[in-house]
Amino acid sequence: MKKINFYKMSGSGNDFIIIDNRDNVVEERNLSDFISTVCRRKMSVGADGLILIENAENIDFKWRFYNSDGSRAEMCGNGARCAARFAYINKIAGPEMSFETDAGIVSAQVKNDLVKVKMTDEKDLKLDFTIDLEDGPVTVSSVNTGVPHVTIPVDSIDDIEVVKLGREIRYHEKFTPAGANVNFFCPVKEDKIAIRTYERGVEDETLACGTGAVACALVYAYKAKMKSPISVRTKSGGWLSIYFEEKEGAFYNIYLEGDARIIYRGEMSEDAWK
Repeated sequence: MKKINFYKMSGSGNDFIIIDNRDNVVEERNLSDFISTVCRRKMSVGADGLILIENAENIDFKWRFYNSDGSRAEMCGNGARCAARFAYINKIAGPEMSFETDAGIVSAQVKNDLVKVKMTDEKDLKLDFTIDLEDGPVTVSSVNTGVPHVTIPVDSIDDIEVVKLGREIRYHEKFTPAGANVNFFCPVKEDKIAIRTYERGVEDETLACGTGAVACALVYAYKAKMKSPISVRTKSGGWLSIYFEEKEGAFYNIYLEGDARIIYRGEMSEDAWK
C-alpha cells in the first residue's frame, strides 16, 4: 500500500497538510480529487488546504497551494508562513528564503515558530462601493492581496452571520467569475482590529485568513489614517501583525507576521484518499 509522509501545520488556526513533493510523490492524475478527499475532516487527515513543496530554479523552492475543495489558489498568507517553516525545518531553505507562488515571488524569515512573510503588493483597491444583497444594499471595499478580498466594517464582530452573508457576497455577480473571500472587521483599539472571514474554496468560515487580515488592515489603515503596524485578532484568538508602507494611497513593502505551528508529522496510507 502506497504511503505519503506529510506535516500537519497551523497558522493562527488556519490548518494545512504540507507534503514534500520534490520527488513527485503525489500523482498528478486526479489531483483535485486526492486533495479534496484528504482534506475531509473526520474522514481523512482534514485541513483548510494542502501545500505541495516542489523544486524551482534560482530560488529556494516553489509551492502549489490548494483549497480544501481541490481548487488551486494564487496565494495564502497563513499557508506561506507554514510552508516557510516547513522548508527551514527540512533543510530545503535557510532561515531567510524566497519561494515561488502563483501570485509571485514571496520571501520569508523564520525565527522559531514565528514567521514573517513579505507579501505581494496589493492591487485593485476600491473603497466604499455598494452591492445589493437579499436583505438590502451593503457598502463594502475590495482589494487583491494575492487573492481577491471584500472587506466590510461592522460594529460587533460576534453578531455577524459570517457564513450566510459571506456566501452571498462570495458568489455576487460583482465578483464573478473568480469570486472573492469575504471579511468582516471592527476596531478593538486604535491600532488593533478583529476579523472574521468566509473563505472561497473552503466555502465556510475559517479560524484565520492571512491575506484577509492584510486586506482588512490596509483598508482600515487607509480609511482611519493609521500607521504601520496593525495587529489583527483572528477567529482563533491568535494575533497577526501587518506591516506596510503607504504613498499616495498605494501600499507596498507589506509583511505578514504570525505563528506557524507544527501540529504533527504523519504518514497517510491509500485509505486516506481512496
